[in-house]
Amino acid sequence: MTTPAWLTVLTTTDSEEKAHALAQGVVEARLAACVQISAPVTSVYRWQNAIETTEEWQLLFKTAAERYDELEAHLEAAHDYETPEIIAVPVVRGSARYLAWVSAETAPVTSL
Repeated sequence: MTTPAWLTVLTTTDSEEKAHALAQGVVEARLAACVQISAPVTSVYRWQNAIETTEEWQLLFKTAAERYDELEAHLEAAHDYETPEIIAVPVVRGSARYLAWVSAETAPVTSL
């Protein structure tokens, strides 16, 4: 199986402000070229032996696969959930111009 070159990474958080802070931090760090925030969504899940229903903001990060480990580490450190949802979905196809932009915007900055 071929490793994808690009990913869409998903997480959620419990407020619009936190969603914007996560998005801003990731884009500033060049770990994603774009973050889309959808809100609110209703999440129903089992946590600590109870069924929970909460309103959350969903974030979709567009990134190069080579930046995933750094993106995951950034989200783990910046997120206030004990166990944040962090799921990566491969981008199988897309506009060549868009994917080139994602690659350029997530390229590690090298100092001269």
